[in-house]
Amino acid sequence: MAIVVNKPIPEFEANATGGIKVSNTSHLGQTLVLYFYPKDNTPGCTTEAMQFRDKYKDFVKAGALVFGVSRDNMKSHDEFKAKLELPFELIADTEEKMCHMFGVVKNKIMYGKKARASSAAFLIGADGILKQEWRGLKVPGHVDEVLKAAKVEKKAAAAAAV
Repeated sequence: MAIVVNKPIPEFEANATGGIKVSNTSHLGQTLVLYFYPKDNTPGCTTEAMQFRDKYKDFVKAGALVFGVSRDNMKSHDEFKAKLELPFELIADTEEKMCHMFGVVKNKIMYGKKARASSAAFLIGADGILKQEWRGLKVPGHVDEVLKAAKVEKKAAAAAAV
């Protein structure tokens, strides 16, 4: 089942660093940011992770939890997270279930080699509804766009609660 903006995200369950299980219902009541990236320790992915890290407190203030998702295994994620001192968890999608569900796997050339890469971000509301998506990302600036959307979502959720 494909994901669609303004519809609930389909069922899924995945393991993340810190021994956390993440599913379509595990974080209901909280806004989620899922950002997909091709590979731990590559230049663009490292820059993107550091940008999410550096804005993490702003995401928390906006009521959003951030999770990075790639096809790397848990050992690679644990090392990447420690090396960059990431305050958020990384999901190991080694079987590409989430990548396929969110439609982010593409064959492309990375660093002169054929690779299956994925780069996208998704904002999921506290109600489990996909609010916004960003695909084919360029690293500079997109973290700010996602943060801005998270802030708008927090205001919308507060207004709906009144």
